[in-house]
Amino acid sequence: MSTTAPATLAMVSIDCPDAKVLSDFYQAVLGWEVAYEGDGYAMLKGDGTALGFGTTPDFTAPAWPNEGTKQFHLDLGADDVEAMVARCVELGATKPDFQPGAERWTVLLDPAGHPFCVTNLANWG
Repeated sequence: MSTTAPATLAMVSIDCPDAKVLSDFYQAVLGWEVAYEGDGYAMLKGDGTALGFGTTPDFTAPAWPNEGTKQFHLDLGADDVEAMVARCVELGATKPDFQPGAERWTVLLDPAGHPFCVTNLANWG
């Protein structure tokens, strides 16, 4: 049996058409500090996690509802889901008509078109 420690997830990186625009959005939503910004890349750090954004010139947003193109999404927990949804929309997110779990979470699309969910923080234990 190996004594090597398992890997640690250091950061999740998200492709987008404009790294600055998307990092500004998530910085306002999460309140995380900007760790790096420039040359088509930005990184936020907070809660022991990092979130990176890379400008991808030929970026195509995933389809919603998902037609097999969505690879992953972020789930955000909030004490006041309605207030957080309103804040995200104010910051540039959109709320699609299709809401498959409306009693448990709200699906939003970030400014680059990535779906993400807002749910009650208490659901995460």
